[in-house]
Amino acid sequence: MYTITYPLEKYNEENLNKNDILTLINQHRTKVVPKLLKNKRYYEGKHDIRNAQRKKSGAPNTRIVCNHAKDIADNATGYFLGNAVTYSNTGDSDIEPLLLAFDAANVDDTDFDNGLDMSIYGVAYEYVYAAQDQSEIRTKNLEPENTFIVYDDTIEQNPLFGVYYFRSKDDVTGMFKYRVVVTTQHYLYTLHITDNEKIQQAVTETPVQHHFDDITIVEYKNNKHNIGDFEQQISLIDAYNTLMSDRINDKEQFIDALLIIYGALLGDDEEESRAAHNSLVEEGLLELPADAKADYLVKTLDEASVETLRKAIKEDIYTFSHVPNFTDENFAGNNSGVALELKLLGLEMLTKIKERHYKNGLKRRIQLFCSYLGLKQILVDAKSIVPEFSRSLPKNLLEISQMVGNLKGTVSQRTLLAQIPFVEDPDDEIKKVNDENIESAKRQREAFGGYTNDPPDFKPDNKEGVVDE
Repeated sequence: MYTITYPLEKYNEENLNKNDILTLINQHRTKVVPKLLKNKRYYEGKHDIRNAQRKKSGAPNTRIVCNHAKDIADNATGYFLGNAVTYSNTGDSDIEPLLLAFDAANVDDTDFDNGLDMSIYGVAYEYVYAAQDQSEIRTKNLEPENTFIVYDDTIEQNPLFGVYYFRSKDDVTGMFKYRVVVTTQHYLYTLHITDNEKIQQAVTETPVQHHFDDITIVEYKNNKHNIGDFEQQISLIDAYNTLMSDRINDKEQFIDALLIIYGALLGDDEEESRAAHNSLVEEGLLELPADAKADYLVKTLDEASVETLRKAIKEDIYTFSHVPNFTDENFAGNNSGVALELKLLGLEMLTKIKERHYKNGLKRRIQLFCSYLGLKQILVDAKSIVPEFSRSLPKNLLEISQMVGNLKGTVSQRTLLAQIPFVEDPDDEIKKVNDENIESAKRQREAFGGYTNDPPDFKPDNKEGVVDE
């Protein structure tokens, strides 16, 4: 992981230098972007095998792309953020305005896009901003190959500002130019920089105060070193692609095998030989003397060994990525919850790391939203809000129902309802059940003509306790 830093003593958020920004952009383009683009290329199925060439001219050159990279990234993201992030409150403030702001900003879509970028690139970026009419807060997932955070050069490496840039070429001058958005703790810059900026040239664009009280570009790390989920398995993916391509090429070469004729000639001269060859190709018939024979020169194919190697490489791809192959026969059948958890242990450990780093980013998003809501006199305590994640997996409802039934009377009703996947709000579900019980009792009384099970008004007036008629 390459960290872009800037000297703290030179930093002035009210007067950034264009040349310094250009230097940082060039650092990002040369030292970070190549790795990001390679990961993106593999996710999109543009693997190195597509450029492979056969050593022998005219030999079959089938190039097979088996996109395990996309399979790993999609499965890891679906398991991590297939279910929307929920939020609980440990304080006294009402978080409903924040949740409404999240819904209006479609943060669930942004979360999934962030999760996919984390899996592919090893890092994701999100831009939090106010709509043009300033009525709503919005979020947007940014491309990692065009975005980076700049940190100070102290041991704490605190974030100083975020940069999002576009690069284009001027058709007239032939020079490259950048449109750059820089967000600091209090200001937002929109800069236009060319590759020939002078050292003494400072920022001419006037910064605009954004009122979020923090950098409005949020960084989400996939892990400590910003490594993508399939990044370290690219060599194995290349080996699998090569093996499958060679397998197809060998089959084609087998079809185009050389025909060897022993003890005979197809013709007395070149013309007769060519005519006999054409007849053989068209009709598939060959006449030979009694003591002659014909045979094909073919390579012996050991399919068993090739298949063993293919399975070994494929197993290593999923084993080292910690993302299981869900189409594997090991996931077939009706597995118990414990058995399924054991098979997903590696993925769960990987997801726990993702979750811990993603929570750090969500805390910054929550703080940005709360700061902006505070401008509207809507006070929400950002520190009391806790993000909660749930895994996107099929559930064994029969097993869960048996567990809930066995624990009834031992564990609270709310806790039991929280274990049921399709119950989103246990408190609301308890209220609905109580309302249904009351309504059912009411209908039962009406069905029996208004009679109840209450005891009659019984007051004995003698020692024997007999009521006079």
